[in-house]
Amino acid sequence: MSRPEIGVYLPQMGFTFDDLLHRTRRCEQLGIDSVWIYDHLYGPGVPDYPSLEAWTLATALLCRTDRIRIGHMVLCNQFRHPVVLAKMVTSLDQISGGRLQLGIGSGSYADEHQRAGLDWGSFAERSERLGETLQILHQAFDNQRIDFSGKHFTVRDFPIKPGPARSPRPPIVVGGVGEKYTLPLVARYADVWNVPTYALGELEHKLQVLRSICADIGRDPDSITLSIEAVMALAPDDAALPGVRALAEKRFGIPEFGLKEGGLIGTPTAIVDRLGEWIELGFGQIVLFTHDRGSDETLELLASEVIAKL
Repeated sequence: MSRPEIGVYLPQMGFTFDDLLHRTRRCEQLGIDSVWIYDHLYGPGVPDYPSLEAWTLATALLCRTDRIRIGHMVLCNQFRHPVVLAKMVTSLDQISGGRLQLGIGSGSYADEHQRAGLDWGSFAERSERLGETLQILHQAFDNQRIDFSGKHFTVRDFPIKPGPARSPRPPIVVGGVGEKYTLPLVARYADVWNVPTYALGELEHKLQVLRSICADIGRDPDSITLSIEAVMALAPDDAALPGVRALAEKRFGIPEFGLKEGGLIGTPTAIVDRLGEWIELGFGQIVLFTHDRGSDETLELLASEVIAKL
């Protein structure tokens, strides 16, 4: 059983840049593989909380660290024209020495679009746009040139130079579990498939659906890295567990966070056992919310008593 990539998700609402830089550097010092942030114009449901813009933040964190990978879970395809996005990705991948994690999705929060006057559209329309963006990104990374004509985007003989630092491209992470639109895009274009917290209760079913779609189009499903996103409530010992559980339920108790379905509430031994079940299912990337938003104590416990035991 090989160890998967372990990342920490640090949604940036309410954090200063110094808060986030400290947590990211601590993850790097501890050997945690990656840090992930969200791509929203404000924290969903809390528009008046401070929240740093996602691409600016990732750039700043990558420029002030040395080894850790930084990504978005996930970029909103609605916010950036795909040609501009391709230039942003290749530039930041070069600047960071290949440490950018490219997560992208069709968009998940209508309110910020409506307040800002940005186009939202139906899920089908957003999925169409995402599919075209994924094709454009593949061209940009593989050929360093885009020539594309679609329903939503038309690009004529556009150079993307320099190309990405990694060959053939930064792995493209697509998040979501929709069987009609999202999973077919994963099967065709993604290097990594991320299962969001809200779908943890359907994990094995969604895996079967993805494998079936891959079979239909002739893609080896093992060529897609499986990724999972989950809330972890990690307690140092049994005495601390009730308090840790209570804080996790307060912050992440709504069904969308899948706290119960994820089953990551306990001491390090219990967490290692549960992560082991996902590794046995084939998951090669695990991205963790922490119950206390990345305190030093929890990050140190994660590194020394969980990651070290996997």
